[in-house]
Amino acid sequence: MTVATQLQQTIASIQSAAATLKNFSLQTQDQQAKQQFQQLAKEMDNAVQSLQQRQQYIEGQEPQYRQS
Repeated sequence: MTVATQLQQTIASIQSAAATLKNFSLQTQDQQAKQQFQQLAKEMDNAVQSLQQRQQYIEGQEPQYRQS
């Protein structure tokens, strides 16, 4: 498995976790928990953006990682 593939899987996992946290924030009535879920989801979204930038860099440096 290439680094690019592993990175792509990691991004998908983090996106899934962020979506779950957003769902939790919508379901809870506890305002403190709601804010915590929203903050964690935002941090995960930021991590996804950073990892996507890293993925683009890897693909630019190593053309064999590019997917068609």
